[in-house]
Amino acid sequence: MSRTIGLRDISFAELLTDKRGKEATYGPVKKYERSVSAKLTPKTNSDTSYSDDEVEDIVTTFSQVDVEIELNQLSVATRAFLQGSKVVNGVLIENKDDQAPYVYMVFKSKKANGKFRYVCLYKGKFELVADEHQTQEDKIKQSTAKLKATFVCREFDGNYRLIADSDDDGVVEADLEKWFTTVPPVPVETTS
Repeated sequence: MSRTIGLRDISFAELLTDKRGKEATYGPVKKYERSVSAKLTPKTNSDTSYSDDEVEDIVTTFSQVDVEIELNQLSVATRAFLQGSKVVNGVLIENKDDQAPYVYMVFKSKKANGKFRYVCLYKGKFELVADEHQTQEDKIKQSTAKLKATFVCREFDGNYRLIADSDDDGVVEADLEKWFTTVPPVPVETTS
């Protein structure tokens, strides 16, 4: 198995509906900015049961995935989309009542063998963006945009993430590339 060595094409789509047992619908998938880094940290809750002086069982449940991404920049349009603000005549208007939408996020990570690992998260919200500005000095310091989000499972089916390697048996890379144009359905097992 080849190691991941890169990151590209972080893209988003707005989650429009999410109804338990019925459907989840999304807007169009769009790449906004260039990717610098992504860190995904799943969180779980665990409880240990004891009986007869020993551990009987450990019950673990999924809680969320904490996401930190870094983009080369954050345009006014991207910022407005991710935090639920609006843009009028090119000016970002941030309001105390803004509500960040739930979004789908997808990216791919290049592997040392030239293939890719594809990752999508179905339902998450981004936090307000922290701004950092610094005076120009003799040495140029470039800044990037760092964002945080929390992703949870969908009400529709309880799923929260898909991961696929394009060099695994049975995987069609062209199908994985479609994740960047349409939110993928959860694969179903086929019988031969």
